[in-house]
Amino acid sequence: MKELICIIVGGGYAGINAVNAIRKTFKGEASQRPLRLILIDKNPYHFRKVLLFKPAAGNEDIIVPLTRLFPEGVEFVQATVTKIESEKRRLLYQDAEGNENSMKYDILVLTVGSVVRQPDPDQGGVALASLDAAWKIREAWRTNMQKAVKESNAKERQRLMTIAVAGAGISGIETSAELAHFVREDAQQLGLDPGAVRIKLFNTNKRLFPDGPVKVGLKLERSLEACGVTILHGSRVLQEKEGTLTLSSGETMSVGLCVWTLGLLPNPMLRNIGLPVTPEGYVIVDASYRVQGAQGVYSIGDCARIVDPASGRADGKTCKEATAQAARLGKILSSDLEGRPAPSHKGFIDFFCFGLGPGHGMAWTCIWGVDIIFTGKLGWRLRKFTWDTPSLLK
Repeated sequence: MKELICIIVGGGYAGINAVNAIRKTFKGEASQRPLRLILIDKNPYHFRKVLLFKPAAGNEDIIVPLTRLFPEGVEFVQATVTKIESEKRRLLYQDAEGNENSMKYDILVLTVGSVVRQPDPDQGGVALASLDAAWKIREAWRTNMQKAVKESNAKERQRLMTIAVAGAGISGIETSAELAHFVREDAQQLGLDPGAVRIKLFNTNKRLFPDGPVKVGLKLERSLEACGVTILHGSRVLQEKEGTLTLSSGETMSVGLCVWTLGLLPNPMLRNIGLPVTPEGYVIVDASYRVQGAQGVYSIGDCARIVDPASGRADGKTCKEATAQAARLGKILSSDLEGRPAPSHKGFIDFFCFGLGPGHGMAWTCIWGVDIIFTGKLGWRLRKFTWDTPSLLK
């Protein structure tokens, strides 16, 4: 019987969970054609993007070799997809050596994720957008602490011990809390006053966590303040230049380092590979993740605009949604191949977690109109679970 070729493009959270779900769904189904699973990614590893703040503050490894996640049963091709010719069921790609190749498929799942929004080059600072950037941030603040030890001018010493985090989404919140812990720890080891470390989180909104209840935002703020983070609401950073921060209000502030955490954008390659996208750049799919006008092509994760048909609400762009979408995708593919009605997307429940430094966290959900909040170590365990499970780690 001719094998069924299924290609997954992208080894992020949606991609690796799609591989896992498809393998489970098709395993042991004797009526199905033999399944050949191919995973394509430009890197030979799964990059735990939501944990970028970890190497920026500490020294944690956030990459997992794909061969560790899938030691057998999955072929891996290190390459970048350049075009999808859906009418021919063929994709074009450039391999790691720069050679152009093509590959036929029966099923194609696009999970290329998103990219971190970058400031303009003249805005200064460092955007927490890659591993190299995270290492650069860590090196910068550690160097500043060492300079502060030798600095006799109190004003300059304080500048060196001040870090601005521009952007107060989940990434900004977790980055500031982690920096507050490790920078203070480093200051103490160097003989500096850890209480003199200033971590300032700039929030363009009037409060933290506008997607949830006011009380959760206030609780987050108190938790951050307790670990040494000062939040400045309604304040947008315009530029950092030579140690001076300029705000939208016209005020200036002296800082040793500015870290940008500006959220995510659709992967720009999506506009050029031959699939339909929204004006914002997200792949257009139906309620069963089928790409519009592209037979045999599906897309999930934060590269696709996925809407709950019952509520009309667009799914979030975090790894928890990607995990649920991947599990449903396996059933959708099985249904489509057998000609049965396929499941439709269902929105994920309101559930958010925040890391607030090593061993501390907060989680919030709302069930039947009742807000449930977990804090402290339990909040941290829940947050760690939401980090590890989407990366298929136990």
